[in-house]
Amino acid sequence: MNKTMILNPTRPVWSGFSSSKSLCGDANCMEQLLLHCANAIESNDATLAQQIIWVLNNLASPDGNSTQRLASSLLRALISRASTKSPAFAFLSAASPLSQKTLHRFSVIELAAFVDLTPWHRFGFIAANAAILDAVQGYSSVHVVDLSLTHCMQIPTLIDSIATKPFKELRPPPLLKLTVVVAESHPPPLLGISYEELGSKLVNFAATRNIAMEFRIISSSYSDGLSSLIEQLRLDPFVFNEALVVNCHMMLHYIPDETLTSSSPPRSVFLKELKDLNPTIVTLIEEDADFTSRNFISRLRSLFNYMWIPYDTADTFLTRGSEQRRWYEADIGWKIDNVVAKEGAERVERLEPKSRWFERMRKAQFTGVGFSETAAREVKTMLEEHAAGWGMKRDVDDDDDVDRFVLTWKGHSVVFASVWVPINGVDDVTYIEA
Repeated sequence: MNKTMILNPTRPVWSGFSSSKSLCGDANCMEQLLLHCANAIESNDATLAQQIIWVLNNLASPDGNSTQRLASSLLRALISRASTKSPAFAFLSAASPLSQKTLHRFSVIELAAFVDLTPWHRFGFIAANAAILDAVQGYSSVHVVDLSLTHCMQIPTLIDSIATKPFKELRPPPLLKLTVVVAESHPPPLLGISYEELGSKLVNFAATRNIAMEFRIISSSYSDGLSSLIEQLRLDPFVFNEALVVNCHMMLHYIPDETLTSSSPPRSVFLKELKDLNPTIVTLIEEDADFTSRNFISRLRSLFNYMWIPYDTADTFLTRGSEQRRWYEADIGWKIDNVVAKEGAERVERLEPKSRWFERMRKAQFTGVGFSETAAREVKTMLEEHAAGWGMKRDVDDDDDVDRFVLTWKGHSVVFASVWVPINGVDDVTYIEA
């Protein structure tokens, strides 16, 4: 071991942890060590940070249990933050054996299969698709704007449902128009083909289901609140009897929040501009956590208390040492590194809890709509295919007396799903089941 990493005997407070991982393997102890390390880094105490990193290097393992793997990823991110913070931490460039895992670029088939392994995304797919299908009854054209983390992996199921669901007022099925955003960079998972190729595959699949489909790509940036997308949607020619569906699946939090800018809040501006387009329905699916604090230590604590979930769930559906597990945990590590090691415009992982999103939606003049019992049954059926730790609860929002779906892992909130309509369009909504 590098001599600079020898524990300083004049700081006995840490000495008890160096002899055995079993002395400090629980989540609470790991969290405290990580927070102490972060405080040392923030106060430029290189000596103390060095000692705690030595301890954590002996406790955290990228191949250990879920707590050890989480701690390993957080430690790697802390080292990255410290090494760019001050010359006092220059020794860290060679201090840790931990290295950043390479992100995998998925083929369409790989990504579709990967998404199906866990409810993390399928939960939102099923809930949103059920709401969309009911909302577009009677329309001859359906325009879906898909703002999705998973590169349109929700759309084949939607196409299938449109093809098989008996529409009450129209046959043949409506024309499906799909608009996707190509941004300057995309968070993981990464797609290994172009969006042009992806669109061609989706159009061909739709044709096999006797669905006429159009596919459009718009270049826009989340960093400026998707202004190019909004402008293009404003310019779209009016189509009689067309439903506008905006499907927001774990991507809106990449629009900057108030902690990054002193001007008008970009997220709120986007939602107000979206409302002005009078969409038929907006589905909002996001991870239920808060990574927006200006205080780095508070943000780290929130990160630890949420990101244990993907590591814990991985043990139930991915074999240790498997290629898929490396892909999955490399993506998690990227998110952790972004929250911990990046600041300013580079820090794009700015999750907000559902209560704050709901407040934003209401201020933008949207009102919540409840899910049907059919949607609830479909989600519960899907969850039965997965590990016993997954569950769903229905939270009722007191402000509009509408229930939301919340995906849980061992009782902890993971992802929420919600449906919204413009207030001036509420009277037109007919898809809620009695």
